[in-house]
Amino acid sequence: MKRLTIDGSWFVDDRGRRVLLRGVNLGGSSKVPTVPDGRTHLPTDFSDHRDVSFVGRPFALDRAAEHYERLRAWGFNALRFLVTWEAIEHAGPGRHDDAYLDSIADAVALAGDYGLSVLVDPHQDVWSRMSGGDGAPGWTLEAVGFDVSRLDAAEAAVTEQGRFADAYRDMIWLANSNRLACATMFSLFFGGDRVAPGCAVEGEPVQGFLQRHFVAAVRALAERLAGFGHVLGYGTLNEPSPGYLGIDDLGRPLPASGPGPVLTGLDSLAVGAGHPRSVRVARAGSVPISDAGPTLLNPDRVSAWVDPDRDVWLREGVWGLDDGGAPELLRPGHFAGVAFVADCLEPFARRCAAALREVDPAAALFYEGSPGSAEPLRWSRPDVPVVNASHWYDVLTLMEKSYRPDAAVDWNTMEPVEGEDAVRASFVAQIGGLVALSEGLGGAPTLVGEFGVPMDLDGGASFRSGDFSAQEAALAAYYSALDANLVHGTLWNYTADNTNAAGDGWNREDLSIFSLDQPGGRAVRGFCRPTLRAAAGTPTAQRFDARTRVYTLDVDVDPAIDAPTTVYVPWAQYFEGTELRVSSGRGQHVRDAQLVRWTGAAAGPQRLTLGPAV
Repeated sequence: MKRLTIDGSWFVDDRGRRVLLRGVNLGGSSKVPTVPDGRTHLPTDFSDHRDVSFVGRPFALDRAAEHYERLRAWGFNALRFLVTWEAIEHAGPGRHDDAYLDSIADAVALAGDYGLSVLVDPHQDVWSRMSGGDGAPGWTLEAVGFDVSRLDAAEAAVTEQGRFADAYRDMIWLANSNRLACATMFSLFFGGDRVAPGCAVEGEPVQGFLQRHFVAAVRALAERLAGFGHVLGYGTLNEPSPGYLGIDDLGRPLPASGPGPVLTGLDSLAVGAGHPRSVRVARAGSVPISDAGPTLLNPDRVSAWVDPDRDVWLREGVWGLDDGGAPELLRPGHFAGVAFVADCLEPFARRCAAALREVDPAAALFYEGSPGSAEPLRWSRPDVPVVNASHWYDVLTLMEKSYRPDAAVDWNTMEPVEGEDAVRASFVAQIGGLVALSEGLGGAPTLVGEFGVPMDLDGGASFRSGDFSAQEAALAAYYSALDANLVHGTLWNYTADNTNAAGDGWNREDLSIFSLDQPGGRAVRGFCRPTLRAAAGTPTAQRFDARTRVYTLDVDVDPAIDAPTTVYVPWAQYFEGTELRVSSGRGQHVRDAQLVRWTGAAAGPQRLTLGPAV
C-alpha cells in the first residue's frame, strides 16, 4: 500500500485522486496495561508502575485480522493508532520495551493489508495514569519529587483507581488539568526552562530531560515503522495542556476544566503539598457548569511530594507559608506572559518533526493544540507536511450522557444552543472553526482527530433495550457536520475488549462502536454511511440524508486523472440495493465490494446521486 501525499487540504493517492479519510481511533484501552490488568476500575497504588506490559494492545495479534476486516467492512480507511509513552518506556529512563514495540510494528504492518492508512497517536490525557489519565511513565513524576502512591490521597490528582466506582464521577478526570500533579508536569515539560530554572534531573534541566526521553521513545517506534507506506505520520502529543503556563494571577480560579472542585492556583499548589483548603465545587452533569457549594480538600494533610524540600514551586519561590503557617502567594504572576502555542508547543512540535523525519523523511506531522484554546495553531516549517488534527465533541452530550437533537453547547464559547436547526448549524460552524485553524498551518488538511458519542447514554439504557437509535442520531449529526466542511475525521473509538460493564476500561468512559457484548457493533447506522473514497478531481460537496438515505457527491472532475472516482456504499444503509445516477460518464455499484465506481465523467462540475432502490 503506497503512502498518501498532501496537496493543500487533501490527501492524494498515487493515481492523483483526492482521498477523504474517514477512520477510527484504535483503541480506548490502549491507555492502560494488559499486565497487570490496568483498567481503571481496578484499585492500585501504582507501586508496580515500572513492572507492567502493554503487549496485546490494541488487541492480540492473532485477533487482528478479525478486527481489521470488521473495520474495513464498516467503511473505515484510516486508523488513529494509539500508543503511549508509558507503554514504550515504563521501566525507567531510556529502557524501551522492545516486546511492545515489536508487537505494535506487527499490528501496524497488518493494517496495510486491509487498506487502512495509519497515523500514530502518542496519546496522553492529563499526563499519566498516576495523575488520573494516561500517557507518561510513572518515573517522570518521581523524577521531579512526587510520590505516585500519594497523589490521589493528597488531592494532587483524582484517580478512579484510588476512589473506585462509587466515589468517582463521570468525566471528573478532566479536572486533573488543574490539580498539582498534572499542572506541574506540563509546566515543566513545556516551560521548565522558563518557570523552573532550578529544577534538574540527573544534572539536566527538567524540560530538556522530559522532552528528550519522550521524543526518543516515539522515535524508537518510528524506526520500526519507517518502511511502511501506509503510515502517514505521527501526532505531536494528544490534547497537550499548558499546565500553569500563561496563568496571569495564581490567586484567581484556574480555567474551568469540568465538574469538581474549583481551584485557584494557590489552592492547587497548597492542597497537593498537604495544606487543607476549602473550595467551591462545580456541579457534575451541568453544562454550563453551576455551583454545588463548598468542600474541604485534603483534610488529612497528605503531601504529594516525597519531601517538602522537593516541592518545585516552593523552591522557586512561587508560594510559601506566612508566620501563622498558612499558604500564601509570593509570586502570583510567576507563570504569566507565556503564549503556549508560540513559546512552547510549536518549538516542541518542531523538535518532534526533526527527530521523526530523520527516520522517515516523508512522514507528516499531525498537530493539535490544547482543546478549547483561543490561541490559534501556528507552524513555521513549510518543508514539513503538517495536518491539523484538532478534536471536537458535542460537549453537552458528552458531559451529561444524554442526547437531545434540539440542545447543544458551543465547544468554544460554552454558550447554549437551542432548536434542531440551530444545533445542526452550530455543529457545522464549530467544525468550520477547526478548518479556519488550518489557515495558520498554510492551508493544511483538517482531520478531526477525535469526535464521538457515549454508548452508555441515559444510564446505559441501550444496553438493556438494544436500541442505539439516540447514538445513531447523534453520530449522523456529527458526520453531517464533517461532510458539510469536507474534512477528514477519526471517530473515538474502537475498543476490542470493551464490555457493557467496564466500558472502554478507562475512567468510566464508554464510546466504543464495538463491544464484546455487541459484537455486531453499536449504533452502526450512525457511522456506517456512504462517503467519498477517492475523487478524480476536486470534491466540492458531499451530503447524506440519514432519513431518506439519499447521498450526493459533487466533484470538479479533472480528465487528466485516469482513475475512477470511488464511493463507499454500505450494506447497512442499502440492504435492498441502490438507485444510482451520474451527471456524465458511467456509475457502477459493485455490491460485494460495497463500492460505487464512477468513470468517464466529463471535465468540470459533475454530480453523483445515490438512493435506495425503489
